[in-house]
Amino acid sequence: MQVTGNTILITGGGTGIGLGLAGKFIEDGNTVIICGRRQDALRKAKEKYPGLILRTCDVADVNQRTDLHRWATETYPGLNVLVNNAGIQRRFDLLNEQPWTNIHDEIAVNLEAPIHLSCLFAGHLRTVPEPAIINIGSGLAFVAMASAPVYCATKAALHSFTLSLRHQLSKTPVRVIEILPPAVNTDLGGAGIHSRGTPLEEFTTAAYERLKSGDLEFGYGFSEKSRNASRAELDETYRRMNPL
Repeated sequence: MQVTGNTILITGGGTGIGLGLAGKFIEDGNTVIICGRRQDALRKAKEKYPGLILRTCDVADVNQRTDLHRWATETYPGLNVLVNNAGIQRRFDLLNEQPWTNIHDEIAVNLEAPIHLSCLFAGHLRTVPEPAIINIGSGLAFVAMASAPVYCATKAALHSFTLSLRHQLSKTPVRVIEILPPAVNTDLGGAGIHSRGTPLEEFTTAAYERLKSGDLEFGYGFSEKSRNASRAELDETYRRMNPL
């Protein structure tokens, strides 16, 4: 992927992996737009990287996704990279009744949003130079962590969708890239939950180098091993991760 001269939209770009990637792109002189539902997080991101362009948007809402597409393509007609990064991870026991709104929000942000936004932006992207759609998946797409059942299911579905999207856009200029993080030390799922994960800077540096190399699908550490593992290896990893 070309990593300079782009205009890039990153969903969920105010914190975590989204902000880490935004910083890398900013440092290479790209125009970077980040969107998120929390204005305080967006403001703090801009304090860190003053060149960022901010847009408040809850990608769980279909109307806000449509408005985001219209605003972005009208205001920045050269926009050529969409990064579907926004994500929610909730851990819960399926035997304990959960509010459906919580479950639906997780599905909407993790799966509905990247599918919808990819469909909305695909027509525009095919008309601009060096276009790309980057979906942020997870190593848990290949081996589920049973304590986060909806998150893992959405990431498995996103991986499948990404394969189909790449195939359908293969005769267009649009490159479809999937980044598959391992557990990274961010606040995904709650502060401190991933404190033992890969340091954010370590992961984003490695991911950025893979983007430069032109890889279409890649992970890091656990997720790189998982995406290349055999079924027997995945089953064994699942048993270790989810002891009875």
